[in-house]
Amino acid sequence: MADLAEIVADLRAEGDQLYKFLLTLDDEDWSKETKFKSWTPNDVVGHLHFFDYVGVESHKGEEAFAAVAAKLGEPNYIESYLDGATGKELADRWIKMLHEMCDRFSASESSRRLKWFGPDMGISMFTTARLMETWSHSWAIYDMKGEGREQFDRIKSIATIGVKTYGWTFVNRKMDVPEPKPYIEIKAPSGEIWTWNEPQADNKITGDAVEFCQVVAQVRNIADVNLEVVGGPANQWMEIAQCFAGPPNDPPTPGSRGLS
Repeated sequence: MADLAEIVADLRAEGDQLYKFLLTLDDEDWSKETKFKSWTPNDVVGHLHFFDYVGVESHKGEEAFAAVAAKLGEPNYIESYLDGATGKELADRWIKMLHEMCDRFSASESSRRLKWFGPDMGISMFTTARLMETWSHSWAIYDMKGEGREQFDRIKSIATIGVKTYGWTFVNRKMDVPEPKPYIEIKAPSGEIWTWNEPQADNKITGDAVEFCQVVAQVRNIADVNLEVVGGPANQWMEIAQCFAGPPNDPPTPGSRGLS
């Protein structure tokens, strides 16, 4: 995995790219439903903003995080925090919070650990998780607008946590972990080839790195991308891959996500 400074820079750049795109939305776009759980762009950006705020509070210390976590049980707490902000106002509030979080993280020791919902996380992994969330959730808005997006090699951190959560995907569902781990060979946006695990002709995933990240982050169903998936373990994984924390979550159904 990249070092902390690089991951923070990637998160900041990902946020800036999304913010620039959000400024192109018409006022009515903000309340249109996307193909992700029928969330609107207001819902997506509000979600990112709130949990970046929680990330800032976690960085402040255990007591600050515990205070926010306790309030999550209160009705409408997130809505109260967002205070009715929508559209460009919400986007402005979110990007300001994201930059505050990045500033805090970049000034931290790489050994720092942060409290979160579940086990503590090292700050590099925590930053990568925020990068993955920002990248994956933004697809709903790009898809709604029928827009493509420029991709960068900063998605390598997302691909890495996708690979690292191979076993966890099965354990999280109380399933046996298929062995051996599949060989991964994917092409980065720059054209570089990224690989993980031991080469195996009969148990592998090859293709485009963006599509691999889309599948492990559950932005696309495996049936809707052009990855080559060979072998039992590889196929079993791609059907349920989940690189984010939380209870088992099923991928989108075939054909349900994509450009509008």
